[in-house]
Amino acid sequence: MFTSVLMIEKALTSADVDFVTTLHGDEGVTFRVLLQPRGEQADRLLRAIDDVALGELDDAVRERETPEGEEARTVGERALEVSLQALRAAGHTAEGRLIEDHPLDALRTMVRETGADEVIVLTDPHYVEEFFHRDWASRARHKVEVPVLKLFSHSKA
Repeated sequence: MFTSVLMIEKALTSADVDFVTTLHGDEGVTFRVLLQPRGEQADRLLRAIDDVALGELDDAVRERETPEGEEARTVGERALEVSLQALRAAGHTAEGRLIEDHPLDALRTMVRETGADEVIVLTDPHYVEEFFHRDWASRARHKVEVPVLKLFSHSKA
């Protein structure tokens, strides 16, 4: 059985589930999911810059509507549960948790706890962070001792 740690920032869509569950063909995969709740002010600014870079000005203006604090945690818990149910419905074992501390520390801990074979980082494009190699996947490559695959989500958050 192959174990993948899947790091996400929003609920998986059906296209995302199909994407990650077919990466290894017919081999059985167990997914351990980490979800980072949104809502920090710095994240909001970076998302707005990404929206402007993509020409999505309406989305940039709506970034201030992103839930923060406890509301973001509640939204994150629902997104995690939806994602786990979708992976299970696709015939895979899936467990997960919200990221409580620094995302890369949580990732390293989960990889060690589960003996994971790989990490899959599935997010929307974050052009500013990616340009400076400050995105999760780039930074994770220096923190975990397994391959890190970076994939883009099939829908905008």
